[in-house]
Order: sequence, then structure tokens, then C-alpha cells
Amino acid sequence: MELQEFITKFAEQFEETDAGEIKAETEFKNLAKWSSLMALSIIAMIDDEYEVTVKGDDMRSSKTIEDLYRIVKGKV
Repeated sequence: MELQEFITKFAEQFEETDAGEIKAETEFKNLAKWSSLMALSIIAMIDDEYEVTVKGDDMRSSKTIEDLYRIVKGKV
């Protein structure tokens, strides 16, 4: 699993957001379309794509997409 692949899959969840806005250092909770439903969508994507279970605490402790990537990578 590579960081850029993770960012691409993350960005795909934000259909109405320009994928160019989403980078490793993006603070995803500050994205205009971020919501609790979007968090569930990201958790489901991670489960489907990487077979990793991410918990709410993991999401809360992550600030950037790269932070979340490191958590997922550590569980692979």
C-alpha cells in the first residue's frame, strides 16, 4: 500500500470535491464535505480496500490524511 494510492481512494469518497485539493497534508476534517457520514464512508472504504478495521478513536486521533494512512499501514 502506497500513500498516493491511499490518497486517491480517499479522494474518490468526495465526489463533489476537486481531487487536486486532497493531499497527504490535508486536514481532512476541515474539508467542506466532511461529516460523520463521510467518516463512515472512509472507514468502509478502508475496510473494503485494505481489510483493516479503523475505529472512531483512530479517526479522531488523525489530523491529516497521512496520519490516517500511517494508522492503516500499521494495521496491514
